Amino acid sequence: MFGQIFFGLILVGVGYLLTWKANAFLANFGRIAWFEQHLGTEGGSRFFYKLLGIVTIILGFMYATGMLQTVLAKFFGPIFGSL
Repeated sequence: MFGQIFFGLILVGVGYLLTWKANAFLANFGRIAWFEQHLGTEGGSRFFYKLLGIVTIILGFMYATGMLQTVLAKFFGPIFGSL
């Protein structure tokens, strides 16, 4: 239980850094061509890094509270049978 909460909070922290320092990630990892082409030449990749950070924050909170396992079981249960 403690490990689950700890890892979930680490994911939240990583997501926060991705959202807060999107320009630094853009400078270090570069632009993403698909987002630049479809979302504009200036802010497409920055938007991707911020969106990835927000999704990571949500998944981190869901993992820390135990909701992620429930959601995955409900979503993939009918596909793979009982999980």
